[in-house]
Amino acid sequence: MIGRIRGILVEKQAPDLLVDVAGVGYEMQAPLNTFFKLPLLGEEVVLYTHFSVSENAQSLYAFSQRQERELFRVIIKVSGVGPKLGLAILSGMGAEEFVSIIHAGDASALVKLPGVGKKTAERLVIEMRDRLKTWQAAPAPLFDGKMVQTEDATANINQLIADAESALVALGYKPTDAAKAINSVVDDGVSSSEELIRMALKGMAK
Repeated sequence: MIGRIRGILVEKQAPDLLVDVAGVGYEMQAPLNTFFKLPLLGEEVVLYTHFSVSENAQSLYAFSQRQERELFRVIIKVSGVGPKLGLAILSGMGAEEFVSIIHAGDASALVKLPGVGKKTAERLVIEMRDRLKTWQAAPAPLFDGKMVQTEDATANINQLIADAESALVALGYKPTDAAKAINSVVDDGVSSSEELIRMALKGMAK
């Protein structure tokens, strides 16, 4: 099992990234909380990973913190919740916020996430409450990590919008919902697709 990777960040387009390790490129997917903390392209990055094998694919998921990876592993053990939905959940809220919601039994907060219906939300709360008893839970703002990279301020705003919408769709949001969320927050001062995604998700969480 591949548990940790250290290499050069070669490509990134949320939620996908490529890391070069001694000449071998590892394709991974990362939740947006991790994605926003990535360094600039060409710089070294250290990521904790989870290797998933299914009938149709072998996938590698990356996390900036060990705790976030462990929470991901607990989430995907819940009946009916796979890695793709686990990635969407940890893209919509931070680990501490998720644990706080589970401890509070607030299934309604989880329904706002893509792919999480009422029954799935209730199942998450019921099955994870005992599993997360020892986890510290403290309210955390959505995307509280500081964004490391900023894109060229002169980049075409239409391209930034397209990249942001693609990232949300890849995480499970409907194209119409993604477009609506992005358009509601876009302005001329936005300098990166990551910033657009972060603002759009905050808006949808209200």
